[in-house]
Amino acid sequence: MSDSAGMVGGRYRLLRTIGQGGMGTVWQAHDEVLGRDVAVKEVLPPPDLTGAEREVFAVRTFREARAAGRVAHPGVAAVYDVLEERGHPWIVMQLVASRTLGELIRDEGPMAPLEAAGIGLQLLEALRAAHAAGVLHRDVKPDNVLLAADGRAVLTDFGIATTEDEAPVTRTGILIGTPAFMAPERAAGGQARSASDLWSLGVTLYLAVEGHSPFHRDNALATLGAVMHAEPAPLARAGVLGPVLLGLLRKNPAERMSLEEAERRLAAILAGGAPEQTGPVHLGTITVPQAARRRGLPLAAIAAGTLAVAIITGGAAWWSSRPDDPIRTPRSTPAVVTTPSATPTPEPSPLPTSEAPAPRTRSTPPPTRDQPRTPASGKRTSKEPKPTESESSRTPGDVEGSGGKT
Repeated sequence: MSDSAGMVGGRYRLLRTIGQGGMGTVWQAHDEVLGRDVAVKEVLPPPDLTGAEREVFAVRTFREARAAGRVAHPGVAAVYDVLEERGHPWIVMQLVASRTLGELIRDEGPMAPLEAAGIGLQLLEALRAAHAAGVLHRDVKPDNVLLAADGRAVLTDFGIATTEDEAPVTRTGILIGTPAFMAPERAAGGQARSASDLWSLGVTLYLAVEGHSPFHRDNALATLGAVMHAEPAPLARAGVLGPVLLGLLRKNPAERMSLEEAERRLAAILAGGAPEQTGPVHLGTITVPQAARRRGLPLAAIAAGTLAVAIITGGAAWWSSRPDDPIRTPRSTPAVVTTPSATPTPEPSPLPTSEAPAPRTRSTPPPTRDQPRTPASGKRTSKEPKPTESESSRTPGDVEGSGGKT
């Protein structure tokens, strides 16, 4: 192109295209006044806007450029100038020698969780600076993240940024932002807020480690529906980064992980640990020492012995507390046993009636009703009636087992 055709604002010479999207084209240009290369974004309005709507579009773009110019942080591409030429706005920004995170993922595939955590922490610091200035980005995505040669991650393209306190200007029929990275509250028609940028960062980091977008569908309407209602596919590669991703991707902005909490968790991951894990984390194979395995058997034996002692103690307590049975004796034990070798008891001889014989001393307990009586003569007699209550009331001269007086 000619010098006149490639000059914008009388000082910015357009050199080559370095990016293109739904909101316009980004050029590498040279500032003829200051003698430095810059990035110039050509902001193109939708073709179906009326004349009045184009004017509103230009006014809002200038407001957004001024909002982005408030942010001064190494992680944010600075805005140098804004102008209108050829019927639409142009935004002049800092040119960072880099390639985008989106290009890196498309060329090399998913990245390691620790690498993504480092990028995420830098982007959180950039968003903190923007939010502190009252500026919302509204289009955080991999293609708007520049990975500089010095290791910096720079958030760029504040071309649709807005302030939280400025009066809204309606853009009829225009969807601001990229559907796959848009927060649910914005997809439902709500107002952008700080938590909306955090959702977009969560989707960005999800794509960085998993290699695919969690909500992208075949068309914009299906994508917006997935953003509002579908859950992301289960994490397969995120590792320790998983809890942060799930926290940032909560659909309710009031329940979404805060910027401070996300910063703390990512810093802990980079330091070698992840505090308060909310998801499963692979810890590797744990080897149990041989001594610890040997100690396991005595523990089991002690437990079994304790149980046995408890059972025996309980049984003994039950046995000792049961009521005694003074009547029942073993059926096989005779009440009276005479042995031939024992000294026989002489039979009483008839005495005069005037002398009363001495009472016979019993050497064995009286038989019970169920036990058979064995008489001294060794012969079984008929069943004896139940003894009276007092053996001392027997009439002298009675002989046990005879059934009458002698």
